[in-house]
Amino acid sequence: MFTFSHPVKAAIVGLMLGLVAFPATAELVVVVAAANPLSELTATQVADIYLGRTSYFPGGGEAVPIDQSEVTASRTDFYQKVTGKTAPQLKSYWSKLIFTGQGQPPREVPDAAAVKKVLATMPNSIGYIDKGDVDARVKTVLVLH
Repeated sequence: MFTFSHPVKAAIVGLMLGLVAFPATAELVVVVAAANPLSELTATQVADIYLGRTSYFPGGGEAVPIDQSEVTASRTDFYQKVTGKTAPQLKSYWSKLIFTGQGQPPREVPDAAAVKKVLATMPNSIGYIDKGDVDARVKTVLVLH
Protein backbone atom coordinates (compact mmCIF):
# COMPACT_ATOMS: atom_id res chain seq x y z
CA MET A 1 0.00 0.00 0.00
CA PHE A 2 1.28 3.45 -0.94
CA THR A 3 1.13 6.17 1.73
CA PHE A 4 1.87 9.87 1.58
CA SER A 5 4.08 11.66 4.03
CA HIS A 6 2.41 14.18 6.35
CA PRO A 7 3.48 17.32 4.36
CA VAL A 8 2.20 15.80 1.11
CA LYS A 9 -1.17 14.95 2.71
CA ALA A 10 -1.43 18.50 4.00
CA ALA A 11 -0.69 19.90 0.54
CA ILE A 12 -3.32 17.69 -1.11
CA VAL A 13 -5.96 18.59 1.47
CA GLY A 14 -5.08 22.30 1.11
CA LEU A 15 -5.36 22.10 -2.67
CA MET A 16 -8.75 20.39 -2.46
CA LEU A 17 -10.06 22.96 0.01
CA GLY A 18 -8.77 25.74 -2.22
CA LEU A 19 -10.71 24.37 -5.18
CA VAL A 20 -13.90 24.28 -3.12
CA ALA A 21 -13.34 27.80 -1.77
CA PHE A 22 -12.88 29.35 -5.22
CA PRO A 23 -15.70 28.20 -7.49
CA ALA A 24 -15.67 29.33 -11.10
CA THR A 25 -17.34 32.69 -11.60
CA ALA A 26 -20.55 32.74 -13.58
CA GLU A 27 -20.45 33.97 -17.14
CA LEU A 28 -22.02 37.41 -17.45
CA VAL A 29 -24.08 38.58 -20.38
CA VAL A 30 -25.34 42.00 -21.35
CA VAL A 31 -29.06 41.91 -22.10
CA VAL A 32 -31.84 44.04 -23.50
CA ALA A 33 -35.60 43.44 -23.61
CA ALA A 34 -36.63 40.64 -25.95
CA ALA A 35 -38.65 43.21 -27.96
CA ASN A 36 -35.62 45.47 -28.48
CA PRO A 37 -34.51 45.34 -32.15
CA LEU A 38 -30.84 45.42 -31.16
CA SER A 39 -29.00 42.15 -31.82
CA GLU A 40 -25.42 42.82 -30.76
CA LEU A 41 -23.17 45.33 -28.97
CA THR A 42 -19.43 45.58 -28.50
CA ALA A 43 -17.80 45.94 -25.08
CA THR A 44 -16.81 49.50 -26.04
CA GLN A 45 -20.42 50.40 -26.88
CA VAL A 46 -21.61 48.94 -23.56
CA ALA A 47 -18.87 50.82 -21.66
CA ASP A 48 -19.91 54.08 -23.35
CA ILE A 49 -23.52 53.56 -22.26
CA TYR A 50 -22.63 52.59 -18.68
CA LEU A 51 -20.11 55.42 -18.26
CA GLY A 52 -22.56 58.03 -19.53
CA ARG A 53 -20.59 58.80 -22.68
CA THR A 54 -23.69 58.11 -24.77
CA SER A 55 -27.34 57.64 -23.97
CA TYR A 56 -28.25 55.99 -27.27
CA PHE A 57 -27.93 52.55 -28.79
CA PRO A 58 -26.21 52.29 -32.18
CA GLY A 59 -28.96 53.14 -34.63
CA GLY A 60 -30.44 55.87 -32.45
CA GLY A 61 -32.73 54.35 -29.83
CA GLU A 62 -32.43 55.67 -26.28
CA ALA A 63 -30.35 53.45 -23.95
CA VAL A 64 -31.13 53.37 -20.23
CA PRO A 65 -28.46 51.44 -18.29
CA ILE A 66 -29.55 49.41 -15.27
CA ASP A 67 -26.97 48.51 -12.60
CA GLN A 68 -27.12 45.75 -10.04
CA SER A 69 -26.48 46.65 -6.41
CA GLU A 70 -22.93 47.58 -5.41
CA VAL A 71 -22.77 44.53 -3.16
CA THR A 72 -23.25 42.01 -5.98
CA ALA A 73 -20.28 40.15 -7.42
CA SER A 74 -21.87 40.57 -10.85
CA ARG A 75 -21.50 44.35 -10.71
CA THR A 76 -17.83 44.21 -9.77
CA ASP A 77 -17.14 41.61 -12.46
CA PHE A 78 -19.13 43.53 -15.09
CA TYR A 79 -17.32 46.82 -14.61
CA GLN A 80 -13.91 45.16 -14.45
CA LYS A 81 -14.54 43.32 -17.73
CA VAL A 82 -16.26 46.14 -19.63
CA THR A 83 -14.54 49.29 -18.37
CA GLY A 84 -11.42 48.02 -16.58
CA LYS A 85 -12.47 50.10 -13.56
CA THR A 86 -12.64 49.02 -9.93
CA ALA A 87 -15.45 50.06 -7.56
CA PRO A 88 -13.40 52.94 -6.04
CA GLN A 89 -12.45 54.18 -9.52
CA LEU A 90 -16.11 54.16 -10.55
CA LYS A 91 -17.14 56.11 -7.44
CA SER A 92 -14.51 58.72 -8.24
CA TYR A 93 -15.55 58.84 -11.90
CA TRP A 94 -19.23 59.39 -11.08
CA SER A 95 -18.48 61.84 -8.26
CA LYS A 96 -16.71 64.10 -10.75
CA LEU A 97 -19.51 63.89 -13.31
CA ILE A 98 -22.23 64.50 -10.73
CA PHE A 99 -20.33 67.43 -9.17
CA THR A 100 -19.86 69.12 -12.55
CA GLY A 101 -23.43 68.40 -13.65
CA GLN A 102 -22.25 66.28 -16.57
CA GLY A 103 -24.06 63.07 -15.75
CA GLN A 104 -25.80 60.67 -13.40
CA PRO A 105 -24.86 57.04 -12.74
CA PRO A 106 -27.07 54.22 -14.01
CA ARG A 107 -30.25 53.37 -12.12
CA GLU A 108 -29.53 50.71 -9.49
CA VAL A 109 -31.67 47.66 -8.73
CA PRO A 110 -30.98 44.89 -6.19
CA ASP A 111 -30.24 41.88 -8.41
CA ALA A 112 -30.63 40.03 -11.72
CA ALA A 113 -34.34 39.35 -11.15
CA ALA A 114 -34.94 43.09 -10.76
CA VAL A 115 -32.89 43.80 -13.90
CA LYS A 116 -35.12 41.46 -15.91
CA LYS A 117 -38.25 43.04 -14.43
CA VAL A 118 -37.11 46.54 -15.47
CA LEU A 119 -36.16 45.36 -18.96
CA ALA A 120 -39.61 43.80 -19.37
CA THR A 121 -41.29 47.13 -18.59
CA MET A 122 -38.74 49.45 -20.24
CA PRO A 123 -37.72 48.08 -23.66
CA ASN A 124 -35.07 50.81 -24.07
CA SER A 125 -33.12 49.65 -21.00
CA ILE A 126 -29.97 47.53 -20.89
CA GLY A 127 -28.58 45.39 -18.09
CA TYR A 128 -26.22 42.58 -17.19
CA ILE A 129 -26.99 39.23 -15.58
CA ASP A 130 -25.49 35.77 -15.21
CA LYS A 131 -25.90 33.72 -18.38
CA GLY A 132 -27.93 31.16 -16.41
CA ASP A 133 -30.54 33.83 -15.60
CA VAL A 134 -31.40 34.52 -19.24
CA ASP A 135 -35.03 33.77 -20.08
CA ALA A 136 -37.60 34.67 -22.75
CA ARG A 137 -38.00 38.24 -21.40
CA VAL A 138 -34.45 39.24 -22.37
CA LYS A 139 -32.07 38.97 -25.30
CA THR A 140 -28.30 38.61 -25.01
CA VAL A 141 -26.36 41.27 -26.95
CA LEU A 142 -22.88 40.63 -25.52
CA VAL A 143 -21.21 37.73 -23.69
CA LEU A 144 -18.47 38.78 -21.26
CA HIS A 145 -15.53 36.40 -20.88
